[in-house]
Amino acid sequence: MLKHVNKASAAGLVVALGIIYGDIGTSPLYVFNAIINGKEINELLIIGGLSCIIWTLTLQTTLKYVVLTLKADNRGEGGIFSLYTLVRRQKRWLVIPAMLGGAALLADGMITPPISVTSAIEGLKQIDSFKHVTQLQILAIVLAILALLFFLQRFGSASIGKLFGPIMIVWFGMLAVFGFVHFTDDLSIFKAFNPYYAVKLLTQYPKGFWLLGAVFLCTTGAEALYSDLGHCGRANIRYSWIFVKTCLILNYLGQGAWLLSQHSGDVITDEIIKGGFNPFFGVMPESFRLVGLIIATLAAIIASQALISGSFTLISEAIRLNLWPRMKINYPSEAKGQLFIPGINLLLFIGCCTIVIYFQTSSAMEAAYGLAITLCMLSTSILFSNYLVSKRTFPFLIYVYLIVYLGLEGCFLVANLDKFKHGGFIALMVGGALFGVMYVWFRSRKIKNRYVEFVRLEEYISKLEELSNDITVPKYATHLVYMTSANNPKEIEHKIIYSILSGKPKRADIYWFVHVDTLDDPYTCEYVVEHIIPNDIIRVEFRLGFRVAPRVNLMFKKVVEELVANKEVNVTSRYESQQRNNVVGDFQFVVMEKFLSTDHELPFTEKLIMQLYFWIKEISLSEEKGFGLQQSNVVVEKYPLIVAPPSKLRLKRIYMDDEEEI
Repeated sequence: MLKHVNKASAAGLVVALGIIYGDIGTSPLYVFNAIINGKEINELLIIGGLSCIIWTLTLQTTLKYVVLTLKADNRGEGGIFSLYTLVRRQKRWLVIPAMLGGAALLADGMITPPISVTSAIEGLKQIDSFKHVTQLQILAIVLAILALLFFLQRFGSASIGKLFGPIMIVWFGMLAVFGFVHFTDDLSIFKAFNPYYAVKLLTQYPKGFWLLGAVFLCTTGAEALYSDLGHCGRANIRYSWIFVKTCLILNYLGQGAWLLSQHSGDVITDEIIKGGFNPFFGVMPESFRLVGLIIATLAAIIASQALISGSFTLISEAIRLNLWPRMKINYPSEAKGQLFIPGINLLLFIGCCTIVIYFQTSSAMEAAYGLAITLCMLSTSILFSNYLVSKRTFPFLIYVYLIVYLGLEGCFLVANLDKFKHGGFIALMVGGALFGVMYVWFRSRKIKNRYVEFVRLEEYISKLEELSNDITVPKYATHLVYMTSANNPKEIEHKIIYSILSGKPKRADIYWFVHVDTLDDPYTCEYVVEHIIPNDIIRVEFRLGFRVAPRVNLMFKKVVEELVANKEVNVTSRYESQQRNNVVGDFQFVVMEKFLSTDHELPFTEKLIMQLYFWIKEISLSEEKGFGLQQSNVVVEKYPLIVAPPSKLRLKRIYMDDEEEI
């Protein structure tokens, strides 16, 4: 177990505040608006809503994520794919909830920035000097902020990230102070700590159960607590959560007391909310609202940054686990885990702008928010229960966990389904499309693997040696390097042997077979060298964690340098003139790329999957770029993936005599 997982520090607590609490920390901007929208303010609604919020934060965020799920760390790393790597060897079908949860998190990453930033900027309507600002002007400001935010991603967030912690401390302090000063507005709000009022709201208030869809917004950022485990450490998250939860509840209580004292009996229509009504800004003095809005906007930007960075990490993990097409990944800084994926950045930017333009107001976004993330939380519950099984937890406790959380999240899901017609379908469509890409990529790999033919390498060693020493054959390269998918070092793909020996043979002084093995550990980076025939046939196996980028070109170069330093291999060219001058021979990489031949009889479903796979492959990063190879010394050989060639081919020979008779 890594030390930083279990130890807390002052710096670690500040970093935790800046990185992981942006989403859940900005929820006071819109949660109460979602609860009271279209309803009359009364004691049952406010106290019952507060009670639901308090106990949702306690059961869902504190107990499930902070206390329980954080225990499932993979060498200090968290997140749904890290959890999946811990349990994927138990049951094959667990890949489905992993992909579903990953897709839902990405979909959530498209709606969190718009709702957070829009809710903050709409506070302008509650400032006297800006009361005449139009919604169109607000949208323009929101789009400008999002455009700047996504543009800055290419430069990394290492430098500005240092400011996140102090800003979030100011933010949470502001939440606590303005919540606390309104306690005396109506002391009955403290009844909200009694869960009886939550049950009463859900069972006795008209359509009370459906309010769970609005209440759920208070815990949408809980998944980030687990996803950012590797950045902050378990102890830092647990200690900082005490402070964060306290500030959140204080602010919610203050908003509730203010509503009961100032608006009891008022019906808060959607038009009133669109006009700028928001209890979050209502609890602030008029003279402070502009400052409060600026702080809220900064907090919303930090929340957005956390979701964007989390999406990059999520996709990079999915690529390494073969659950997503290869994409170009940049590394803006040397900071651990700091990466930038241009394709995902563009996808998120287009998605965020589309949501802002389509919904236009934060209240409309609230009506669609939360549906996708409930699916992610359900997926985490399923995977974590299997993790408990692997740890030999008492079965009764596992069943209790499943009953409580599948039941609770099932209720949230049903309540959130009411949002489907109000725009929730967009989140499901986006999440469904992302899940579809993951499923096609995963399933196609399984189909391909059924038809990959491996042969014993030892059967061809003598032929390779003979070819290497045959001076009558023109030399193809001094060092010929093949990327192989064979996990067994004693095997090799038949297509590679065919590529070397058949047709125009590829003669080389040394044949290298390079294999990349993705491990369940996040940051393992090691290699194994097997000299099958010294200075003739060498196999290099890279063992990389699922968070390590496979920069094969750089890694292979370092391996060769170490082998030369240890005098395990001679890379000098064997041409006499160059050998006398100690000239290093050339290295030629060969990547074998499959294509779907027309000669196949696949079942309709598998045929459709393979066609989608090759279409996605066309627009994704090529094999050689995915491995980090330089194009100047890479040859891509395409060969058909002949799957079950037609066996019933009706073809009749006609002889010339028969033709003349006809």
